[in-house]
Amino acid sequence: MTEPARLNVVELTVSEVSAALKRTVEDNFSYVRVRGEISGYRGPHSSGHAYFAIKDEGARLDAVIWKGVYSRLRFKPEEGLEVVVTGKITTYPGRSNYQIVIESLEPAGAGALMMLLEERKKKLGAEGLFDEARKQLLPFLPDVVGVITSPTGAVIRDILHRLDDRFARHVLVWPVRVQGDGAAQEIAAAIEGFNALPEDGPIPRPDVLIVARGGGSLEDLWCFNEEIVVRAAAGSMIPLISAVGHETDITLIDFAADRRAPTPTAAAEMAVPVRSELMSRIATQTRRLAACWLRGQEARRTELRAAVRALPSLDALLAVPRQRLDSAGERLPRALRANAHLHHQDFARLAGRLSPQVLRNRLIRCGELVTAFAERGARAKAVYLARRYDRLRSAGQLLRAFSYREVLGRGFALVREADGHPLRGAAAVVPGARLEIEFADGRVAATADGADAKPEAKPISKPNPAPVRKKTSGGPSGQGSLF
Repeated sequence: MTEPARLNVVELTVSEVSAALKRTVEDNFSYVRVRGEISGYRGPHSSGHAYFAIKDEGARLDAVIWKGVYSRLRFKPEEGLEVVVTGKITTYPGRSNYQIVIESLEPAGAGALMMLLEERKKKLGAEGLFDEARKQLLPFLPDVVGVITSPTGAVIRDILHRLDDRFARHVLVWPVRVQGDGAAQEIAAAIEGFNALPEDGPIPRPDVLIVARGGGSLEDLWCFNEEIVVRAAAGSMIPLISAVGHETDITLIDFAADRRAPTPTAAAEMAVPVRSELMSRIATQTRRLAACWLRGQEARRTELRAAVRALPSLDALLAVPRQRLDSAGERLPRALRANAHLHHQDFARLAGRLSPQVLRNRLIRCGELVTAFAERGARAKAVYLARRYDRLRSAGQLLRAFSYREVLGRGFALVREADGHPLRGAAAVVPGARLEIEFADGRVAATADGADAKPEAKPISKPNPAPVRKKTSGGPSGQGSLF
């Protein structure tokens, strides 16, 4: 291109170029299917979108799945999985690259699904979800059977018909989708919902669960391979029977369930016994029990007859006791006479010890003891009363020493109000008040006049001088006398 021609080219901004490229790419690749291997997948972003790449031997294509599409995908992307994606090619101006906005995602053939299934099986098995030690035993005769399946298919009719033929039970059906988008979430929610029912609630809690579906392709049964379903089956506290597909169909829920049934009809057979067979077994056991009881009674009767024959007769058993009784009867009169004679001798010996002189001496000794005790009591009483009298005199002297009457006897007087309360100061006396003055020899009524009474000054008392000891002349040595 010549220089003038280059100068005439329209000048565009970066955004205008990016927008033009975006329109060109989207117009030419509006809807494409791309096959490749998922690379760089680390799970959905915190926003809910998923970002990764699809690659083959020679190229790499960025991919994005928006949040709304990701939640509807039947197969979720996994690292290294070969897939076929359908979507639109567009550009991302922020990085000047192109990418595919995926609208659907499918594994690239059955081989990819089997590889994904095997990897998921190893992962969940390593967590212990398939261990035989955690599997529960099925109840022999459940009262309530919970069935998780599609309410419109032939599976539920087969299960109900088989249960009715074998042993009619109360059946609770939790309708779910068993194929397509959202089927795995519904199945897991049904298992958890049955486990959440209270035992004594208005809706009876099932004793056993059956998760059932008819046959189909690997893609049709894929919802039973999802982790959410497998974890719900492994965490069920109610024993669970897996009946998905035909006998040759294997899904991951079969490994997590407590029992696997090859068909839904076989699951119904596992859940309940045959009523007629059970009644026949009960009748047989009843007959065997009755026959066993009769044989036992006959054996006891035979043993009793043998024991009766081995026992001695009544006369033989009573012969020796009879002889002992006769011998004792003969010895009894002599023994009574000898016993009476011994008692008579003992009485005579004791009577000799109880003569009047012995009793008189005993009374004299007792009288002497009583007299001695009386004298000791009289002396103790006199001492006790003397001590009490001394204490009483001491208390009387102390009472007189502290009595105000002793003070009155020394020339003082006690002034009281008309109501008898003593007055302790001149300030309490008002003019014209009625007073009562008590002396040592009686009381005198008085009336207070109106003259002001001035308190008399108290003389200051001088301390007495200490006594002066007189020196006494001693002996020649000058030492004083001790007296």
